[in-house]
Amino acid sequence: MHGTQTARDDKAAFSISPGRRSYVLILLTVIYTLAFIDRQIINILAEPIKTDLHLADWQMGALSGFAFALLYTTFGLPAARLTERGNRSWIIAGAVTLWSAFTALSGFANNFVHLLLARTGVGIGEAGCVPAAHSLISDITPKDKRASALAVFSMGLPLGSLVGLAMGGVVAGAFGWRTAFFLVGLPGIALALLTLLTVRDPRPSGRAVTAGGEDVLSVKGVFRHLRQRPSFVWMTMGAALLAATGYAHQTFYGSFFLRNHGPALDYWAGVFGLSNKLAFLGIALGLIIGIAGTMGTGIGGRMADRAAAIHPSGYMKVPAWSTLIAIPFLVAAFLVPSAMAALALLLVPHFMKAMWYGPVFACVQGMVAPRSRATAIAVFLFFVNAIGLGMGPVIAGAMSDLLAKTMGADEGLRVAMIVFAVMLVAATACFRKAGRTLADDLVS
Repeated sequence: MHGTQTARDDKAAFSISPGRRSYVLILLTVIYTLAFIDRQIINILAEPIKTDLHLADWQMGALSGFAFALLYTTFGLPAARLTERGNRSWIIAGAVTLWSAFTALSGFANNFVHLLLARTGVGIGEAGCVPAAHSLISDITPKDKRASALAVFSMGLPLGSLVGLAMGGVVAGAFGWRTAFFLVGLPGIALALLTLLTVRDPRPSGRAVTAGGEDVLSVKGVFRHLRQRPSFVWMTMGAALLAATGYAHQTFYGSFFLRNHGPALDYWAGVFGLSNKLAFLGIALGLIIGIAGTMGTGIGGRMADRAAAIHPSGYMKVPAWSTLIAIPFLVAAFLVPSAMAALALLLVPHFMKAMWYGPVFACVQGMVAPRSRATAIAVFLFFVNAIGLGMGPVIAGAMSDLLAKTMGADEGLRVAMIVFAVMLVAATACFRKAGRTLADDLVS
């Protein structure tokens, strides 16, 4: 009976026109892009903030990771439960408004505590967006196109990083880091209004029930359901390790290049007619992460849909192989003496490391019935962000501070970045393990 209910839920969801489906997907991708602009801009501003507020590397790691992740993970599950019952358009619009306001408030911070509180507010707001967006996209998209659709939505991550890093570096270089926070916080209000006016949730609000009329699983029920699926456990572990490396690296990319390649950055800023090295670095990193990441995300989703058409295990072959290929290029980027060579080497790993979003998110959505999809992705993101975002930057920062006592700040950070790159070997093994039981674990 469960399969019949799922089929009825999917058939009702697919009644939306292709044009309307594309519009909703594009708008949600723009919103997710804004989320990552607001989330990632602090990374390119790390050195000026650290200097202005007299902070240590571990504090910058906490601001970029732990402060955001603490509230993002805590509020993600309640937001998902609200999503199962409420109007997803209203939930997304409210989330955008909240995180945008706290991003702007970050510009008023005068010490570590002020900025910590503002970043936790951003985490609370963003907690409501992804579960609702994933649930809505999965409901309006046919199963055989789900990985591609979720990959398009996930392009917001590299695109947001591109805009956040590039604009943050330019604005901070010209007007200071506070102005950068003010500017990126404003567009959210307009996007929230556009969502309310133009996006209609095709699912009726109210008591969360399946197509057959039964109540959906509780959070504990969804967690128990997912925990019994080995592929979910291994897939979550792999994604968490990837996230830990990704967030640790992006938090300290700016600091790494400024400490180890400062004079070279000054030279290249002059070559391109930019006012300072921070502007050049922000644009360079933004283009690398944004272009490579966007291409990797889109191609990864399409490759996964095609591979899964042959056998469901194909979903996991994409992140397993792409993660493995990324490792040597990451390590080399932190070892080469040339700033431009290091930046060029980052193109490959940022393409490869972005290929996991579509296939992994599609698998999570396929392991539960439609009315449990928001809770399922919230459970998944709880662990991924608690480990990856909450711990990655903080541990990397603490490792850098510890090594700096004997190696110096520049070499200490270099070694910390390499350690996190090598950790991706374990992520590859986790994805390979997940693929072995995936076919038995998908239900919708």
